[in-house]
Amino acid sequence: MKNNAAAVTSFRLRFLLGFLACAGLIGFALFSQFHWYLQPCPLCIFQRIAFAALGVVFLLGGLFAPRGTTGRRAWGIVALIPALAGIGIAGRHVWLTHLPPDQVPSCGPPLEFMMEASPLADVVRQVLTGSGECAKVDWHFLGLSMPAWALLWFVLLALWAAITAFRR
Repeated sequence: MKNNAAAVTSFRLRFLLGFLACAGLIGFALFSQFHWYLQPCPLCIFQRIAFAALGVVFLLGGLFAPRGTTGRRAWGIVALIPALAGIGIAGRHVWLTHLPPDQVPSCGPPLEFMMEASPLADVVRQVLTGSGECAKVDWHFLGLSMPAWALLWFVLLALWAAITAFRR
């Protein structure tokens, strides 16, 4: 019984720490937008959505920390869904930033216009193919761009969720 209570507490704490990491990352993105005036491209916005979804899963998993192994693994799998989606989006973004200038796709319309003018499936497909505005790098820290940092954080948070949910 004591061992099960420790596992629940450990799972709860780790998932709540994952939530805090996601909240901090979104907070930094908003800070950079409103304090440094770095306007997010459509892929940046999708990455924020993935961080928010992952944060919600971490929060709910932490609040409802299951006692059994099956429940913890289920929460881990649910957390991996937005984490893997974020890895895909951020990976695509990093790839676009490393394209030679002559191979960068042309800039598309703003996301707000696309949302008003097109069905959601078309908007998602158009955004994920990327555009010239997504290839522009405005910020670096320790040699990595913001999309590269997002990719690194998605990988770390996916590993965090998997280790937390599937460790014995």
